[in-house]
Amino acid sequence: MEIQHNISLKKYNTFGIEAKAKQFAAVHSADDLKVILEENKAQKKFILGGGSNMLLTKDIDALVIHIDLKGKKIIEENDEFVWVESQAGENWHEFVLWTINQNFGGLENMSLIPGNVGTTPVQNIGAYGTEIKDTFVSCEAMTIENQETKTFIKEDCNFGYRESVFKNEAKNQYVITSVVFKLTKCNHKINISYGDITAELTKNDIINPTLKDVSNAVIAIRQSKLPDPKELGNSGSFFKNPILLKSDFEKIHQQFPEMKYFDISDTEVKVPAGWLIEQAGFKGKRFGDAGIHKNQALVLVNYGNATGQEILNVSKNIQETIFKTFGIHIEAEVNVI
Repeated sequence: MEIQHNISLKKYNTFGIEAKAKQFAAVHSADDLKVILEENKAQKKFILGGGSNMLLTKDIDALVIHIDLKGKKIIEENDEFVWVESQAGENWHEFVLWTINQNFGGLENMSLIPGNVGTTPVQNIGAYGTEIKDTFVSCEAMTIENQETKTFIKEDCNFGYRESVFKNEAKNQYVITSVVFKLTKCNHKINISYGDITAELTKNDIINPTLKDVSNAVIAIRQSKLPDPKELGNSGSFFKNPILLKSDFEKIHQQFPEMKYFDISDTEVKVPAGWLIEQAGFKGKRFGDAGIHKNQALVLVNYGNATGQEILNVSKNIQETIFKTFGIHIEAEVNVI
């Protein structure tokens, strides 16, 4: 494996930020990964997947290891279910389309989410009423320190809203090399509970939607709201939707009765961060080459030559304004490096 020096990471992050890696190597198998970790034990390391959930604010003074493991296969099936394994470097959206083309159900609502398969459990990615934890069975991961392989089953992962063990207790300790999902072969649980999907299906006169219909609806919705990172640098939703105790929310709601919210339990509600940002006047605003997308206030964008620090400054401005206006703290979903 060739280790390159002083490599631009612009094409390896969806924000399109210019930053350099002191050293860089791409690995194409678990064996490659083991070798490079073993041979560079003393080196600082930075693990890079699809680059879709990070904001680079500086050069990376480390060995950047790009996880480029490819391959997907059926490892088990019965009359009702199929267990599919994907290597970590597979593009997530392409993998979702592959499952749909096989008529395997469970991932269709997460079509067009940027990034690679290996990072999906880290964030417990989700969209339109589904999350990775709904179909996740297990993942294989290698320890960075001693190259041991461990299987994490669902219960090991401590999945929460955009949370997992890999963002907390096990942060920076493992590299996920493959993921297994359990998907339906028949009697698919079509989830069209979100109004946007229902509206899109109705617009196309679809009464009994297939997996492909749902996927197409989600793709159409996302394309209408979200910019393509190849055309306009972004990392999808920059902020998490805040979750508040009902007792705290009721006080805020009295002051702002028009505030949108969703009940998520007997004691908690979720407030759309995009609504808060839009109400605070940020939607479509631009600060040099850094800005907020005109169609979706949750998405921060790079109009060309913004630095990561400039985008970070915009995000902090939004957070401070939201807190001053509504008394609600919104957290970044994106990892700031």
